[in-house]
Amino acid sequence: MTTNLIDTLFILAQGEGGTGSGSGGGGGGGLLGNPLVMMGLMIVMFYFLLIRPQQKQRKELQARINALQTGDRVVTTAGIHAIVHNIKEKTVVLKLAEGTMVEFDKPAIATVQKKKSAEPGAPAEKAK
Repeated sequence: MTTNLIDTLFILAQGEGGTGSGSGGGGGGGLLGNPLVMMGLMIVMFYFLLIRPQQKQRKELQARINALQTGDRVVTTAGIHAIVHNIKEKTVVLKLAEGTMVEFDKPAIATVQKKKSAEPGAPAEKAK
């Protein structure tokens, strides 16, 4: 399946349509035969397949970091799971365990999970 696709793209890039007969007019080989057009198409493909989705993810993470609140669960870039204890201008104080607080820069936050709000109709947790 992919071989047929590659062959088709190769034939289109040659600009002859795969007939084998030369145009004889000394043409440029068609629009897709122009290396600048092919390079431009590759750049556009890379933008839409790689760059744009990554920028979107980065903006979403930045928005979640800016909306951090006390009690949110986070995972740092080092893989540390913690709960937000205090938020400062450029740093966040995270609670790792009872009595253990560590201060991280905000860019060190990899994922944010909002705290679960207690719903009025939700049953209370059972004591063990």
